[in-house]
Amino acid sequence: MYEGPVQDLIDELGRLPGVGPKSAQRIAFHLLAADPADIGRLQDALQKVKDGVVFCDVCGNVSAETTCRICRDPRRDLTLICVVEEPKDVLAVERTREFKGRYHVLGGALDPLSGVGPDQLRIKQLLTRIGTDVNEIIIATDPNTEGEATATYLVRMLRDFPGLTVTRLASGLPMGGDLEFADELTLGRALSGRRSM
Repeated sequence: MYEGPVQDLIDELGRLPGVGPKSAQRIAFHLLAADPADIGRLQDALQKVKDGVVFCDVCGNVSAETTCRICRDPRRDLTLICVVEEPKDVLAVERTREFKGRYHVLGGALDPLSGVGPDQLRIKQLLTRIGTDVNEIIIATDPNTEGEATATYLVRMLRDFPGLTVTRLASGLPMGGDLEFADELTLGRALSGRRSM
């Protein structure tokens, strides 16, 4: 709709997750009207993210150093590893303040249609991390088709480790939700995963 660099900016912003065409247009025009110092800070922040962020050698989480703060924390339980798909999932689990172990970030989920197989994920690194210290692996992949396929694959790979317990996050009804609005799959999982009180 617009010419040259303005449309290029709108197109690039529209490629970001969660940014639709109208939002991309609003952001683009906001940036056009912004103070040059604000644009400079944004450019610096983007460049620092590309240049300064690395992935932890141990778990694969984003970090400013070769080992992330969670893997360096001596208070963390070495016997417990929570396997997640992406670094953003680490933050989601950390916000619960319930998990005191360490993490392993796969870098995605199995998706053969998009060309993502086991070799594209950090599964081999997970298998090498499991030594005599690890007692439990919690699989916390997303509850969608790709996440379930990844969880099933991991269970198959991990079942031969002696003394290792492999668990999966429970899934079911959200707090404050109504039964009438729950889909069949969610309600079915809530029923099969029920616990005694």
